[in-house]
Amino acid sequence: MQFCSIYSGSSGNCLYVGTEKTRLLIDAGLTGKKIESGLIEIGVSPSEIKGILITHEHDDHIKAAGILSRRYNIPIYANTNTWNAIYGVIGEVKLHNIKVFQGFDGFEIGDIYIKPFKIPHDAVDPVGYSFYHSNKKVSIATDIGYASDEVKDNIKDSDFILLESNHDVEMLKVGPYPYYLKRRVLSDKGHLSNEDCGKAIVDIINSRLKKVMLGHLSKTNNYPELALRTVISVLEMNGIKDGKDLIIDIAHRDRVGRVQTV
Repeated sequence: MQFCSIYSGSSGNCLYVGTEKTRLLIDAGLTGKKIESGLIEIGVSPSEIKGILITHEHDDHIKAAGILSRRYNIPIYANTNTWNAIYGVIGEVKLHNIKVFQGFDGFEIGDIYIKPFKIPHDAVDPVGYSFYHSNKKVSIATDIGYASDEVKDNIKDSDFILLESNHDVEMLKVGPYPYYLKRRVLSDKGHLSNEDCGKAIVDIINSRLKKVMLGHLSKTNNYPELALRTVISVLEMNGIKDGKDLIIDIAHRDRVGRVQTV
């Protein structure tokens, strides 16, 4: 499998997972033009995308889903509650491109097996996803208020994980957000901090896990160097060495990342 963060952050989210036969997007929370140019930058034609998988209904995850579906005849996959929430927002989608999955049963798109799982966030029915192909597993878990047992159970035994490292708690506390928004971010249905991201990695690490990419960084309450330094510090305090036991990388908020081969 290949993975690429097209964009990942509080300003918009779009991730790519693909094989030689099947190419998918997870969320489409930027303009259609930005996503198209991001895909072309990594050598993928937007017309090759076989599905857009939605994690939840917030605008930074669905903004261009309808646009891309209409432009390239792409199916959109979401659970029942999320589809009900986005249906009147993303514009008309052809009936054959409305793909509704139930609960947390796995399903296939082409040669990729996909397993959705519940995440703690303030949306109607938010999910993360794990992707399986040729004995490899890639997992994506962002927009999580805390690293629940359910999240950790689903992402463990992955070869590659994109995990939320949204904010530095002290930056958030003294920053410009209004009080209600600070409470939301810090709540169990908000976003995962840098330190808690590191602790979650400690809880799930095993010999199979090779790389963790830190995603969904806040523009206001974080910056890449701080997220990286904080997570690596937590790992080192638990005897895990970056670059030796595990590679930690950043999914950038404002630019297309490198294509990762898993």
